[in-house]
Amino acid sequence: MWLLSYLRWHAQRRAVAKRPVAAPNSLLARVRLLLVLALLGGPARAAQPEDTLAVSPSNPALYLEENYYSMLEDPTGRLRLADVQSPAWSHRFVVLRGSGHPPNIQHPRSTYWLRITVRHAPAENAAWYLELYDSHIGQAVFYGPRPGSATAYDSVATGASHSFATRPHPYKNFLFDLPPRPGETATYYLRLHSDTRTSFRAMLHSGAGLIPELSLQYWLLGMFYGVLFIMVLYNLILFFFLKERTYLYYVLYVLSGTLLFLTEDGLGFQYLWSASPELNHFVGALAPVLLLLTFATYASGFLDTASRLPALHRLGTWVVGGSTALLVLDAAVVHSGFSFWLYLLPYGLLYYAAFRAYGSGLRPARYLLLAQALVAISLTFLIMRKLGINFYSNVYTVYSLNAAFVVEVVILSYALGEKLKGLMDTTLLTQNRLLKQLRKKHQAQDRLVEQMRENQALKDQLNTELEGLVALRTAELRQQNDTVAAQNRELLQANGLLALQSAAIEKLNGDLSRDLHAEKAARIESKEVDFGEFSQIYPDKDACLRYLADLKWGHGRYQCRKCGHEKSCEAREPHARRCTRCRYVESATAGTLLQKCKFSIVKALYAVFLMHAHKGNYSPSELARILDLRQATSWAFAQKVLQALQRRRQAPDFEEGEPWTHVLLDAGTEAEVEENEAVKAVD
Repeated sequence: MWLLSYLRWHAQRRAVAKRPVAAPNSLLARVRLLLVLALLGGPARAAQPEDTLAVSPSNPALYLEENYYSMLEDPTGRLRLADVQSPAWSHRFVVLRGSGHPPNIQHPRSTYWLRITVRHAPAENAAWYLELYDSHIGQAVFYGPRPGSATAYDSVATGASHSFATRPHPYKNFLFDLPPRPGETATYYLRLHSDTRTSFRAMLHSGAGLIPELSLQYWLLGMFYGVLFIMVLYNLILFFFLKERTYLYYVLYVLSGTLLFLTEDGLGFQYLWSASPELNHFVGALAPVLLLLTFATYASGFLDTASRLPALHRLGTWVVGGSTALLVLDAAVVHSGFSFWLYLLPYGLLYYAAFRAYGSGLRPARYLLLAQALVAISLTFLIMRKLGINFYSNVYTVYSLNAAFVVEVVILSYALGEKLKGLMDTTLLTQNRLLKQLRKKHQAQDRLVEQMRENQALKDQLNTELEGLVALRTAELRQQNDTVAAQNRELLQANGLLALQSAAIEKLNGDLSRDLHAEKAARIESKEVDFGEFSQIYPDKDACLRYLADLKWGHGRYQCRKCGHEKSCEAREPHARRCTRCRYVESATAGTLLQKCKFSIVKALYAVFLMHAHKGNYSPSELARILDLRQATSWAFAQKVLQALQRRRQAPDFEEGEPWTHVLLDAGTEAEVEENEAVKAVD
């Protein structure tokens, strides 16, 4: 009973500060009333009054149904209690049930008046309390008839825009006193104004039934925040141990949700920032945005959308960023009251990303789908209350979001653990595979070592056998040396005979040398060296080029044809020389009969040999047949060689019988070279 005693003492203390409100009798009040009538238009229309709410100790808690109160909307915000009590305005109150008006604040710029008629049971001395569930109402003024009077009213002004100390009772929701009036019927008024859409959900509590209700609520909320604290602490420890950033995103998401619920249920305003209503409004606008950002970050990391669904990840980033900007703009400037619709697109996109990730093989994503489905169901009840739609509205649906968030936090924590377990299982599977591979590698190494041991044993066995064979062979060699020594002695005896034979052999060798020289001269004179024998001496182009290079530059005879420099180095072309001064490159065939030859250089070299050997008397057709050349090609090259032979015979240093190689280095004058180059021979 301590809480009930405290509430009664607190109500008596605040009763001193209540001011009476009398009916309008002054001329100024009448003029003001006429102006309001003119602004709102027309005479008063009769309306059905609200039902009288009968309270009794047998029913300690009564939910305020829509037929138990009537509503009057004041777009100007200028009406006072005396105005709404006047006959001109009292008939304008509308009972919401069946009227088509939603039971909530639809226009944030308007002021709403609620009228409640309560009939107290006879001989009842218990106090009653009126509780408004929504703690986001900016201004709430409660008017109750003064005890012992039916016309004078006391007022209590409080709201989310006022300090928490202005509330009649230190409670998270708005709680107003209904003093005991045994057997009387009293009419109470509520003047409400809010910057956001909110509902008129209220309940009447008796003094005896209030304490268990409040105790139960605070116990449940304590358990709720205790679970959130435990989950935050648990996952924060996991983050510091595992260094997995998804746990940090999860912690930030839970903290954002905690901040959101502290603003929704009023505990934050009651215990944390009770003296700062501006901070309460700011936190209330900021918490949903933080919840969206942290959940988007957590879901993106949990689902690995950047790698699994890159296109959807980029789209989600833009959608979340755009929604955040619009939410901040609405909270700071527009104040439309419809900001909760801006959350549908990003949360829907994240839910679709979870569905796609689950379809791609991420099994823990099913827990995210389940948790978000529960939160979506509870948010449906919240949106219905914001819109004023009576959709299963009771104490369970009011706090269903808290229960859904706790379940979601537990499920997401379990999902995160399962995902980590899956990663660890994959890691362990990979490690097991690596261990198997290492075992196989070690087994292979063991087999290799065993094979090396067997090889070493075989090597030792072979060495032993070889040593035996070497010893045996050595004995055989000694025996053979003895035999050779005996044979040498026999050979010394035979040398005398060989000396006599040597004289005869020398005489025969002299005769053979003379015969061989005569045979070579005869072969040359008879031109018996064929192309096959010639190609054995000069088998390919490289051998021919090497031969020409030795003829031209052998024994230091190099001299640059451009500048006359006598030093050179190797060039890129085979057997070519590059002048070290002017960098002129000269090939091995340059300045010879074989310069720019159109057929095989081996064949050309043999053709020069044949023409020189026969002193130019060699048929071009025969030359074409031997070398397998076309007649035109053979005739053109034969003419070129004949001209070179003729020039050589006319040279001052010409000697009869000189080597045929002298003709190779005689390429003629420049004009002759150009004329010879003009002949197009095709092989």
